[in-house]
Amino acid sequence: MHVFWGDERCVPPEHPESNYRLAREALLDHVPLPLANIHRIHTEREPAQAAADYERTLRRFFGPGNAPRFDLVLLGLGTDGHTASLFPGTPAVQEHERWVVAHYVPSLAAWRVTLTPAVLNAADQVTFLVAGAEKAGVLDRVLNGPCQPDVLPAQVVRPAGGSLLWLVDAAAQSGR
Repeated sequence: MHVFWGDERCVPPEHPESNYRLAREALLDHVPLPLANIHRIHTEREPAQAAADYERTLRRFFGPGNAPRFDLVLLGLGTDGHTASLFPGTPAVQEHERWVVAHYVPSLAAWRVTLTPAVLNAADQVTFLVAGAEKAGVLDRVLNGPCQPDVLPAQVVRPAGGSLLWLVDAAAQSGR
């Protein structure tokens, strides 16, 4: 098994907001997985460099051709409709050539590195995990509203040859 990241905040790996640190402490430190099988985004580097390096990592691992076909991609849903680091109104939502981009997210006043829709939509299985009543409204808009990926970036995730699964808790489903 190999572990890759869908996105990362541009912070060092031990920073409290690092996705890598969270995954390592909650999961990876507790399983016998070789370090060589963990492919983090090196966001302690300059954002554009981190994105280019991560794309090179993916191309070395999967080959230089079409977008990588991950067996499983786990995603969340933000209250603003974002997923991975594809945020409303950012160009990354419409990126279909590059596999990885770095971009500044004005609403967060922060840089992020993210996989693009080209990669997410090539996966065999994409699973969204959504929890909490605060997500109910946006979940309904993503699933039942008009398709507006620039407004609700989670709508851009539609695996071409794979499956899409939504795992939603009762609070997010009902809004209570």
